[in-house]
Amino acid sequence: MAHTYLDQFPEQRERMVKEQLIPRGISDRNVLRVMEKIPREEFVPHSEGARSYYDGPLPIGKGQTISQPYIVAYMTEILELKGGERVLEIGTGSGYQTAVLAELAGEVFSIELLPDLSGRAEDLLCGRMGYRNIQFRNGNGAEGWIEHAPFERIIVTAAPEKFPEALFGQISEGGIIVSPVGGYFQNIRKYKKTDGKISETELIAVSFVPLITG
Repeated sequence: MAHTYLDQFPEQRERMVKEQLIPRGISDRNVLRVMEKIPREEFVPHSEGARSYYDGPLPIGKGQTISQPYIVAYMTEILELKGGERVLEIGTGSGYQTAVLAELAGEVFSIELLPDLSGRAEDLLCGRMGYRNIQFRNGNGAEGWIEHAPFERIIVTAAPEKFPEALFGQISEGGIIVSPVGGYFQNIRKYKKTDGKISETELIAVSFVPLITG
C-alpha cells in the first residue's frame, strides 16, 4: 500500500499491542502486526490525536465512536481471516476497522448510513492511505449488500437489538459473522453457517452505539 501519512506515534502503537492486546489474550500474529502498523491517530478528530491509543472508545462526531483498540482486535481475531476473503462491514464509522480488514482480507465492502462519515473514510482510506481493495456504500447496513453477496465474513460494528436476518442470507457456506447484539445489555455474538444452518455463540459483554437503520 502506498501510505502517505506522517507516522507520529509508533511507540504508542507498540505499547498498545504489548499492554492492551496481548495481556487480554489477542494472539493472532497477523492481527497484532496490523494493529501495530495502522496509525489510529488518522481516524480520530485532530483534537483527540494525543489520545489515539487510549484504552477505550473515542468520539468521532455525529454521535458515533471509534471502538476501543482491544475490541477492534478481538472482533477481528474472531473472524478467523486467512487472507483473500470477501468481507462485508456494516458501519464504516471512522474507517479504522475497515483498514484493519483491508490489511488482512482480500476485498472489503463497507456500508455506512451517515454520508459524512462514509465520505471521510473513503477519502482517507482510498485517497491518502492508498487502499485499493475497499468499496464504500452509503445506506442501511441491516439490508446488507446483495449485489456483492455472498461474503465469506460479515462484521457489524454497531449494535442491533435483534440481529438483522437478511444478513444470514448473504453469508457463504462456512462463513462467519461477528456482531454486538442487544439494547442496554449487549454481547458479541459469533454466527457460523454450516450445512446451510446458522449456529450462534455468545461471547463477551460490550457497549456499542446502536445500529441505525434509517
